[in-house]
Amino acid sequence: MSTDDLPEYPFTLDDRLDSHYFMAWERRRWLNSEMRLRGTPECRALFFDLINISYDQAPIGTLPDDQDLLAKMLMVDPAHFRQICRLEFGPLHKWVHVRCGAEIRLMHPMVVRSLQDALARREDNRAKNEAANAAKRLQRLRITVAGYHKDLAANDAAVRWIDEWLISEGCEYRTSSWIERGIQRWMDHSFSLAGKGPAGRR
Repeated sequence: MSTDDLPEYPFTLDDRLDSHYFMAWERRRWLNSEMRLRGTPECRALFFDLINISYDQAPIGTLPDDQDLLAKMLMVDPAHFRQICRLEFGPLHKWVHVRCGAEIRLMHPMVVRSLQDALARREDNRAKNEAANAAKRLQRLRITVAGYHKDLAANDAAVRWIDEWLISEGCEYRTSSWIERGIQRWMDHSFSLAGKGPAGRR
């Protein structure tokens, strides 16, 4: 088989959904698909099993290009599996060859689409969580700074600057000494912007 014209699979070994114990299933699309309407009950069952198996493969969503190995995964007779795979609506209906680096494997466009949606949702959730965590961190910092300087705590630019400075300094536990240093650095920074030099100089 010539591999030069095969498409490159869109996911790599680094793309994982280890925390997902379910997969999105387009019920209406499946109910009206040719595979369901024209495939035998056995082929439909094995087809569905292969989709589930592909989610635990590497890269995710692919299958090995080895019918005997697939038969073993499905716990069916290899000779029988090869035979039903010759059917137009066999267990490997619309599974196509792709390049996964140096390896040739099988992919299904429906599986790829569901994975793209799942990974996009994961990134959206990650972004939302990071934004929520940042908001909580800034609120805690604002409350702490207010204990030193009420007006400074009301300055959004100052609180964000101190927060970024603490992060850049690798501060993991924001003790009072770290907060005091952050406030002093902000004062130096603000005086510098005003052209007055470090805080305390005239």
